[in-house]
Order: sequence, then structure tokens, then C-alpha cells
Amino acid sequence: MKTPRDFFATPLGIIVVGLAIGTLAATLQKLGNPANMGICVACFTRDIAGALGLHRAAVVQYLRPEIPAFCLGSFIAALIFREFRPRTGSSPVIRFVLGMFAMIGALVFLGCPWRAMLRLAGGDWTAIVGIIGLIVGITIGVRFLQMGFSLGRSYPTRVVTGLAMPFVMLALLLLAIFHPHFSGESGPGAAAAPVVWSIIIGLGIGFAAQRTRFCTVGGLRDIILMRDFHLASGVVAFLVAAFILNLVFKQFHPGWSGQPASHTNVWLNFGGMALAGLSFTLAGGCPGRQVFLSGEGDGDAAIFVLGMLTGAAVAHNFLMVGTQSTAPTIVIIGLITVGLIGWLGIERLSPAR
Repeated sequence: MKTPRDFFATPLGIIVVGLAIGTLAATLQKLGNPANMGICVACFTRDIAGALGLHRAAVVQYLRPEIPAFCLGSFIAALIFREFRPRTGSSPVIRFVLGMFAMIGALVFLGCPWRAMLRLAGGDWTAIVGIIGLIVGITIGVRFLQMGFSLGRSYPTRVVTGLAMPFVMLALLLLAIFHPHFSGESGPGAAAAPVVWSIIIGLGIGFAAQRTRFCTVGGLRDIILMRDFHLASGVVAFLVAAFILNLVFKQFHPGWSGQPASHTNVWLNFGGMALAGLSFTLAGGCPGRQVFLSGEGDGDAAIFVLGMLTGAAVAHNFLMVGTQSTAPTIVIIGLITVGLIGWLGIERLSPAR
């Protein structure tokens, strides 16, 4: 007889969870979250940065409860299944920098890998260019991995270190509940599902994703690196479910231009997601996966998430979002910088004696 632990590790388990996440993402949009943005880890983290006063773009300021709930759902699952393992020490500064550039690249595209899939499921054809860029970035990252890139190993640490991010996320969740005035007054920051539903759905996704290791970037990485389609099957299920629910909810509006929170600059869509894909691959997972890992005690993933928060502030304060003036320059600088990190992080074999 299979236990819940066994089920989540099966091909059917990852598909069921992918279907559930896609369904819930489309449902959050129906409940009030921004169009084609039922869930976007990058955009929601950016909104949180604005709510905390880290950037001044008023239209994208809202202390969204989904991100803290993701972390806490993962934390609960890790405790129940005895997988809460505090650890840290794997190149934290480099992970912080990768988190910054991953976020900047995602905000040039206007969405994380999750939102790229949701934009496509909603009929936004510009997402295709972004997904191609994502695949190219992941492919380059996989090449670095094949050449021996490593951020080093992490080491067991004190329980208090592993608890730090869940406690921070709990504090943010309490602020989102008891201080709703943190919400923006217009734009995406003012579009939000009811807080109670955001929390319930976020906790459920965090719990299930921790059990299955759901990861959009990991799915593509495993296909390229090992021809393993396990994680990718969950990503495909996620896309299919979101597409079907968008049809049911009449949220499918196909087209190239005029899509919500989107732009038609091909090179920036491609380059932004290539930068994000490369950064996520070198760091070991998509933004959602990093949040889930931080909930199970991974201090290195927590540092990456803090890097994303900082990257969101930098991107908005220095006009690096979408097609803003410095976006092309920062994409080039980011690709060079992260490429150097990949190259200099290759562990070369010691000379033979």
C-alpha cells in the first residue's frame, strides 16, 4: 500500500500536483489577481518589495500573501515528513547576486517562468519568445553544470538558521492580514484575490510543491541534462490545467499585442528570460523552488530569495523593467556577469601528480 510520501514521488503524483497548481493559478486570477498573473513569484516578490518601501513604483506595491504562504506551506510539509533540515554555506554571496539578476531578467520580460506559462495559457503569444529565451538560458546553464560548475556544498547548521525565513514570512503574512492598506491603489498592485483564499491556496501549493519538488526550471534542466521528463510532466500538466480553466473562466484572449503586463519587444523578452533562466539554473531552481526550499530550512535558498527582493528594488528604482530605458543595458551586463560566475565556478580537476 502506497503512503502519501510514496504517491508524491510517483509520475502520477507530480502530474496531479501540476494540474492542481495550474487550476489554482487560474482560479486566483478569477478571484481577483492580475490578468495572466494568477501566480508569479517574481512579480509578487516585486510587489512585496514595493509594499516594504524598497521601490517607489506605486502601481506595483502590495504585500501579497501568496509568497509567504508558499514558504510556510513548504515549512509545514517539511516538518510533517521530517524533511526540515537547516543547512547553509553554499556560496551565499554568489546566490544573492544570482537572485538579483534572475529577478532583473524576469522583470525585463515581466514575469517568472511560472508566469511565462500562465501568459501562454492566457493567449499571450509574446510569452513564446520568453519561453524560448528561458530554454536557451537553461541550456547554457546546463552546459556550465556539465563542465563542472558548482556553488559548493551546504552544511548542517543550527535550527534557528533554518527557522529564520519561515519566521520572516510569517511576519509578512501577518502584516498582509492586519495591514491591508499596504496595497497599491491602482494597476497590478490593486488587483488581488481575497486574502483568505490567497493564503489557503498558497499554503496548499507550498505543501504539495515541497513534496513533489515541483520546479519549472528544473523540469527543463532535467530534460536537457538527463533526458528525464519527471519534473517536466508536472510543468506540462500545470500549463494544460491553466489553459483549460482560462477557457472555462473566459480568461483566454489570444493575441500578440495589448496583453496585460506584457510588451512586444522580441529581444528584451528573449534576453530577459535567457538571463533569468541562466541565473535560476546556476542557483539550482526556479523562484518558486527557491521559496519552497527556504521553507524547509535551506539558508542558501533564503539568501537567493532576499537577492530577488533586492533585485526587484534595483530594477524599479533604476528603470530596468520591461522596455524602460536601461533594460537593454542591464540584460547585457547581467548575461556577462552571470556567464562569468558560471565560468569561474567550474571546479577544474587538480593536476595529476
